Amino acid sequence: MNLPKKPLSAGVLTVALAVTLAACGGSSDNNNNSNGGSGAYDKNATVNIGSLYEPQNLDNTGGGGQGVTEALNGNVYEGLFKLTDDGKVENLLAKDYKVSGDGLTYTFTLRDGVKFHSGKALTGKDVKYSLEKVIAPDSQSARKSNLEVIKSVDTPDAKTVKVTLKQKSISFVYNLSYVWIINDQARNLKTTEDGTGPYKLGKWTRGSALGLDRFAGYWGTAATNKQAVFHYYKDATALNNALLTNAVDVVTSEQSPDALDQFKSNQNYKVNDGDSTTKLLLAFNDKAKPFTDVKVRRAVSSAIDDKKLLESVWGAYGKEIGSMVPPTDPWYEDLTKVNAYDPAEARKLLKEAGYAKGFSFTLDTPNYDPHPTAATFIKSQLAKVGITVKINTITPDEWYTKVYKNHDFSATLQEHVNDRDLVWYGNPDFYWGYDNKQVTKWVEDAEKASSTQAQTDLLKKVNRKTAEDAASDWLYLYPQIVVAGSKLSGYPVNGLNSQFFAYDIKKG
Repeated sequence: MNLPKKPLSAGVLTVALAVTLAACGGSSDNNNNSNGGSGAYDKNATVNIGSLYEPQNLDNTGGGGQGVTEALNGNVYEGLFKLTDDGKVENLLAKDYKVSGDGLTYTFTLRDGVKFHSGKALTGKDVKYSLEKVIAPDSQSARKSNLEVIKSVDTPDAKTVKVTLKQKSISFVYNLSYVWIINDQARNLKTTEDGTGPYKLGKWTRGSALGLDRFAGYWGTAATNKQAVFHYYKDATALNNALLTNAVDVVTSEQSPDALDQFKSNQNYKVNDGDSTTKLLLAFNDKAKPFTDVKVRRAVSSAIDDKKLLESVWGAYGKEIGSMVPPTDPWYEDLTKVNAYDPAEARKLLKEAGYAKGFSFTLDTPNYDPHPTAATFIKSQLAKVGITVKINTITPDEWYTKVYKNHDFSATLQEHVNDRDLVWYGNPDFYWGYDNKQVTKWVEDAEKASSTQAQTDLLKKVNRKTAEDAASDWLYLYPQIVVAGSKLSGYPVNGLNSQFFAYDIKKG
């Protein structure tokens, strides 16, 4: 699961935790982008993309962060399957596949004619290498724990991959859409690449820009532009200025809602309000006092006015969310009324928990927006019910080591960008330490379910129970606002897992 919006979504995290198929690659017919893509355009154009999320490195199993997913996923690297911008799973490098009757063996047939950017032909050995890279001991992949269900990977011939699982996994194909297929001979993947996508890596100037060049040997439909360049900015104001001065053609995710009026009122721009899967969490260490007590967690949740926080950060954009599940997930249920804002109830719960006079705790806060703003708001809100908050501002790397890896924290703020990541509450070893045996069993049973309906029914129970237990406080669901020049089309408008497909973008 890509966690954060800045390196560590996340997917393991962007940390790179970094908890999700028409059989063709970078084709505008297969992406389901909602902003169109017809009309005359320049096939040799350079599309300039503005972003706040520069990769920490280029390896999505090595702490590359949200930025590496945004720039490289689907553009430079491809998987056996692809998660489209509207959340559908499609065949990509897998031409087809079969599942054994017991659900334990998947046999994949690879597509013909696929070559890596180095010129090497795709074989089953590359798939085996890529899968084993994800579940290796040092992997920071978003789907590492999900894919540890793999028992063995065999390659009967160059075009066939046989994967045997330890137990049934109804989400296995979905989880494979997160796995980049990499040349098994490739090395130095933090600074270089060897994927099969419609672009190859061009020039990467750290701290400034990362270029992608159209790959002439691509197996599918060629990118509609010659080059896509991701330009990186330190803050939303600089990013908006770049768009206004035509330094960039599109902003992947608008972070300054106050600045939108200047684009809405200008016919040269289009503002797209898409669907996001990014949740801002106040995550408690459920294994550290006082957050071991469900009443304390509920009290903190009830003391914070999520609606007011959302409005202060995003204005009229975004949504309140009462659990880890965004509306786009199959097991969504509106639980915003569970542990809703009620300071009187918060004081009552604190008294019942033995903290009538309140308590103090340190809030480890990532140093990039909107975390400092949210932390200050939370501190003010909790002070009203007698809780003292000390804000400890840390870098993404510090967050990854201190919080995610060592679990050395009381509470923290973090963004989780992936869809379907409710299942992390079924893992008592995850960084927030939530440990409910019934929830763990429901999650396990859901993954072994024989139908999607059975899976959905079980995960709805998980959703409600974790909300009732205030396993975390889900502050709000981010909006996904993509702002682009009016002559641009074919760009993705949703924020699914931070990916940003550039290969269908047409520049008039």
